[in-house]
Amino acid sequence: MPSPRTLLLTGAAGGLGTLMRGLLPSYGYELRLLDALPVPGEPDAITADLADRGALREAVRGVDAVLHLAGISLESSFDKILRANIEGTYNLYEAAREEGVRRIVFASSNHAVGFTPRPQAADPLIPIGVPHRPDTFYGLSKAFGEDLAQFYWDKHGLESVSVRIGSCFPEPTSVRMLSIWLSPDDAARLFDAVLTAEGVGHTVVYGSSANTRLWWDLSSARALGYEPHDDSEQYADKLVAEQGELDPAKPAGARLGGEFTTNPPIWPH
Repeated sequence: MPSPRTLLLTGAAGGLGTLMRGLLPSYGYELRLLDALPVPGEPDAITADLADRGALREAVRGVDAVLHLAGISLESSFDKILRANIEGTYNLYEAAREEGVRRIVFASSNHAVGFTPRPQAADPLIPIGVPHRPDTFYGLSKAFGEDLAQFYWDKHGLESVSVRIGSCFPEPTSVRMLSIWLSPDDAARLFDAVLTAEGVGHTVVYGSSANTRLWWDLSSARALGYEPHDDSEQYADKLVAEQGELDPAKPAGARLGGEFTTNPPIWPH
């Protein structure tokens, strides 16, 4: 995609959206911001709910691509997840189709495959092609979003990259997060790569840094030009001393989704 690029950033007031507001402009993006809540310090941001189809269509009009971070980012009731994450994502895709937007980057999650057993010792990394095994209603909505993205590519030729994000914070806060941490700087590198790669169709990638304790295969992201620079291992000694190593005999240590595969799920970690 040519530069300069106009990018609609949904969920711009959220945690990840706030980080990307600060980092993506340096890659040449002109950001158009949207959130259900006012975006602090951004008087030109669009305040609109994902249920407002007219506002979404106006928001996507004229942009080159969409980075879709909006929606509920924690486990919630099915009704709330349905409205925000499932119906809301459909509304965004339909608006993009109607306005001829070329590409959407969809913020999926590792929780779409949360019940997948995590690698142990010398096991190979988890491939991108494992079946959906969502661990929460939240994870279920992300599995839906990936399938929706595939449908819009097959049916309408709207390209998408679904990024199964691990945990994107300035630094990891748990031992589990040492394996799935995506540094903010690497997140910006990853989003730029998947926004500018050619011929993505619908591609699913894992989103994490080059962590020493990495659980999943980053080859599909690397194939689109992503080169992570950061590693969570610098935080390992402190977190392991405080929390201990993960116990593979317990759900939190046995499955990719960790504590979220328990009933009820434990959030956040």
